Amino acid sequence: MSLFRLDASILPATSASRQLADLVEAEWTAAHPDSTVTRRDVALDPVPATAWADAVTGGFVEAEQRTPAQNAARELATTFADELIGADALLFAVPLYNYGVSQHFKTWFDLAYTDPRIDPTGTALNGKPATLVTVLGGNYAPGTPKEGWDHSTAWLRRALEDVWGLDLRVVQRPFTLVGVNPAMDAFADAAQELKTAAEESARTYGREIAAKRGAAA
Repeated sequence: MSLFRLDASILPATSASRQLADLVEAEWTAAHPDSTVTRRDVALDPVPATAWADAVTGGFVEAEQRTPAQNAARELATTFADELIGADALLFAVPLYNYGVSQHFKTWFDLAYTDPRIDPTGTALNGKPATLVTVLGGNYAPGTPKEGWDHSTAWLRRALEDVWGLDLRVVQRPFTLVGVNPAMDAFADAAQELKTAAEESARTYGREIAAKRGAAA
């Protein structure tokens, strides 16, 4: 049994997304104590910005005509796909940054997506259990002043759930800047309630993906 975990926070020491992902992982490990966890930190070890273009253009020429950069990019894409396909369950911890998808995650996804096993014609990840943990500094829920400003969560769901076909659960924790930004102190009670709810969801979904793989093994 194995779990693949990806982190995208640029602040590992204080990362709310990592803290929630730790809860998911703890439930997985409790259910499968002998399992392995493959980790990829795309913020601390970012994917080269040119890798996606190199992988794509490398696909247009014969293998012997590819540049060293094209070969390296295509090999890295294969590694990424191997990690996903080889795992029994997947865990993604991806914060909202500047109202959009983390650039580190998007660069990783784009490169992985060039592998034919998980590209638009591939189905190798279909039905694999997965949990997405995402955190938001503010609150962009319906009725809030910045409703609709979260341009990350919907895209992540589309990419992971609809494109890759994952059996996806989503843990979302808003208001992570409460207690950090004094201008948001008025939302302390709401932030604590949302934090508690997200932690419970993380534990629940960790147990769920562990149970699904246990039943399928």
